[in-house]
Amino acid sequence: MGAHGGRVSLLWRCVVRRSVLVTGATSGVGLGVALRLAGAGFDVFATARDEPKAEKLRAVAAECAVGLRTVLLDVADADSCRRACAEVEEATGGGPWALVNNAGVPLVGAVEDLEDAAVRQLLEVNVVGAARMARLVLPGMRERGEGRIVNVSSLAGRIAAPGMGWYCAGKAALGALNDALRMEAGPGGVRVAVVEAGAYASAIQGRAADGLAALAGRPTLFGDMYRVAEAALRESGSRLPSAEPVVSAVCRALIARRPRHRYVVGRQAKAGLLADALVPVRVKDHFKRAAMGAPGAHPAVEYAARRWCTPW
Repeated sequence: MGAHGGRVSLLWRCVVRRSVLVTGATSGVGLGVALRLAGAGFDVFATARDEPKAEKLRAVAAECAVGLRTVLLDVADADSCRRACAEVEEATGGGPWALVNNAGVPLVGAVEDLEDAAVRQLLEVNVVGAARMARLVLPGMRERGEGRIVNVSSLAGRIAAPGMGWYCAGKAALGALNDALRMEAGPGGVRVAVVEAGAYASAIQGRAADGLAALAGRPTLFGDMYRVAEAALRESGSRLPSAEPVVSAVCRALIARRPRHRYVVGRQAKAGLLADALVPVRVKDHFKRAAMGAPGAHPAVEYAARRWCTPW
């Protein structure tokens, strides 16, 4: 099924037109979800941080021959979140039927190398912003007696890695909030699911690599690791799979009569979770350090680690 709908199943076509608010919809998974849902007949509200990005999003939708509405949103800004949700509530007469929390930012670096301001920004976008959006749309969902919330996370929320401590902490927090929200909102008819993906090609690799390059230029004990990890991230875009399976998982969580609680996407993610459960901690730590460029590993270990432990 293509990003803009392509071969849309009969089930999708039979779904009564429902509204979906998708955050972080200007690229990657968010864009793919917005276009696919719009092509399937959903009333899509796709968010962008500023008007130029919203204009580009509308142009892409027009090229794909689908209709969607754009909403300006900065999930790290509480006032912006309230304005966006009020706009959608007015347009739909009660708020969206579903929310896809996809907006997120990367943050790389050893725990001791990252400043408080950068950490707070990461948590504000990846955790607090997602929770805030859920809090704002839940009253309308409860009033209708139904709704869906899908939180887009990653393997990093289940498996920590050196040089990614705060990013992993944010994704782990999102997973914990997702589980609590699922239990709290379920009795009101609101289904909550999380999508946890392995590495896939997206702009996040480039942004993370830029962050590593900046850190490597500063006094740090981890300069060599940052440089190796930066090169690996820049190279990974040519071999990582597309985001299409992640888009499909998000859409399945929205249309399934009984959505799963958790969607783990990709062979790497499934193999990583299995290995994390079975492999001794010392061995896991060695592989993860090798994957992030730490020196001293056997060449075969380095190859395997970077092939199967790609952090993004």
